[in-house]
Amino acid sequence: MQNQPSPLILTFGPADPVGALGIQSDVAVFAMHGCHGLSVVTGLLVADSARVDHIQPVESSSVVEQARMLLEDMPIAAIKVGTMASLEQIAAIAEIVSDYAQVPLILDPFTTGLPDCGVRDDDMLTLIHQLLVPQAHVLMMSQPELARFADCWRDPGSIATVAEDVADLTGFGCGHVLVTGIGGGDGVRADNLYDPDGLAVSLSWPQHLPGPFVGAGNTLSAALTARMAQGLDIIEALAYAQDYTSGALQHASRFGMGRLIPNKLYKKNNHDD
Repeated sequence: MQNQPSPLILTFGPADPVGALGIQSDVAVFAMHGCHGLSVVTGLLVADSARVDHIQPVESSSVVEQARMLLEDMPIAAIKVGTMASLEQIAAIAEIVSDYAQVPLILDPFTTGLPDCGVRDDDMLTLIHQLLVPQAHVLMMSQPELARFADCWRDPGSIATVAEDVADLTGFGCGHVLVTGIGGGDGVRADNLYDPDGLAVSLSWPQHLPGPFVGAGNTLSAALTARMAQGLDIIEALAYAQDYTSGALQHASRFGMGRLIPNKLYKKNNHDD
């Protein structure tokens, strides 16, 4: 007999010894939003608060075994896919999530701080575009990550606007695209959410946040996933997630000699429930 008061979220991502990225970060954020996190490890990071030095991939067969055991045992309210460490993992995860098309899939696969994999990285971007983007309810990335990602389908040397690149993604089957860190002429930065009809909402960030951070994007995508798991529509979920992430950044801590870590345990009255 099941007795499950909290939504269950399955997250795919690396294990981060700092707890700023990956599954440790996700589980903490999910808990702060009344959800329980189930995790599938895709890689082991060698990292400190300043940088990620290396990622050791987990065998794709192990990724499949981890995920299938959980999915066959428990009902999932949302799936979050973070950083993947090999082509084989991408293909395996795409096959797994295709069996749960009714479950919201939040795709946040890019971590700028990870070491560049060269040509193999280009292959990974192409495979993410082909296999996972068409299944995503929400694809999240920063503006520079979008420009880098678009190289896998744009003609060499061509230039496009953010809206044009996003239209290519929604036209390919992606439900929503969240582009973070859009700069304005007044210095204000915003997160822009697009759907197949164009810009759905633009939410500005406070101008006087400390920094630099590690894990800010991971915090935002995890909070968005948690709110969608609770049944909120995408725009309302994003507003809650950005408000929470803003507070986590404003109360960030410096654990070592590197960047600030968002305070995922930060609570405001509107997050207490």
